[in-house]
Amino acid sequence: MLDWRQPDGGLKQMSCRVALLRMQEDGLLTLPPPRNGNCNGRPIVSRTAAAEPQPWQEFSLSDLGPLRLEIVSPGESRLWNEYLDRYHYLRYAPLAGAQLCYWAYADQRLLALFSYGAAAWRLASRDRWIGWDDAQRQANLCHVVGQARFLILPWIGCRHLASKLLPLSAGQLPRDWEQRYGIRPWLLESFVDVSHFRWGGMLPGRELDRRGPNAGVGQEGPP
Repeated sequence: MLDWRQPDGGLKQMSCRVALLRMQEDGLLTLPPPRNGNCNGRPIVSRTAAAEPQPWQEFSLSDLGPLRLEIVSPGESRLWNEYLDRYHYLRYAPLAGAQLCYWAYADQRLLALFSYGAAAWRLASRDRWIGWDDAQRQANLCHVVGQARFLILPWIGCRHLASKLLPLSAGQLPRDWEQRYGIRPWLLESFVDVSHFRWGGMLPGRELDRRGPNAGVGQEGPP
């Protein structure tokens, strides 16, 4: 047995599933057919009335008032997945390894969704900036967290909302992550698809440090 565990001691169940699927894609093994699912490799995400599109709503930041983040509970995860699958241009995809998902609210009004997960196993620009060697990277990568998804619901119109929500989530994540996994994050990494979005348009310069294009390897990549 590999005894493949997360930093909090839990088994890396999702990482193991992802690794097995990739090994099958590479022709290294053949898995039995799934007991449940649609057999096309995509997760099944239900459609419910709770996530139906809403009429356009426009606000100023002062209209919205205080913003808050709430961790998605196990009972809410299907609805969170549905919102991502419907309205994020990358749709929903399961995360491997440690992860936290959030709702973003103003009072009782749902505005946005976040998810954070394990960092890329190798990322040339990041690793060069930190200056660690392979042994240091393997020992300390658990202190780096990656932003996986960020979605402002498409019927919410509010200038500079992202500029408020992103620092809010970056400030709250370390304590929530430490409470969940027993590890304090030191660094938060994110990626911008420059074919869809303008780099840095959502954060003031002091809040980000551009490290360069992605030339990384995912969490299940080689050591």
